[in-house]
Amino acid sequence: MSELYPFLAVRDVARAVDFYVEAFGAVEESERLIAPDGRIVAVLLIDGRRVGVATEAPELGTPSPETAGATTVRISLHVDDPDSVAARAVAAGGREMFPVADQPYGMRQGRVVDPFGHHWLIGRPL
Repeated sequence: MSELYPFLAVRDVARAVDFYVEAFGAVEESERLIAPDGRIVAVLLIDGRRVGVATEAPELGTPSPETAGATTVRISLHVDDPDSVAARAVAAGGREMFPVADQPYGMRQGRVVDPFGHHWLIGRPL
């Protein structure tokens, strides 16, 4: 295997990219791909790690959490300063599920739900 990275299904790719840029300092790796039906795929780099963002496709089994009403995946983002990154994500429009704190499993970590329903565990090892 040479690489593994998530693709997040969202209703509005442009709005999601704007959030990830503001919240996590993401940059777009290349030009967005736009399919003939108008669906969009963007590949972002968050601290050099790829994260794809794509228009949801419920008929193909990939609804967004907004459409599904739930998510089954949590994204773990390890950073040097989880307190400031989580605060920045909340300021950008995310919702704090639980605040960054020292956890009994050896992480300083909190959880932010982005405006599109994806859960981000933001932390660092203690």
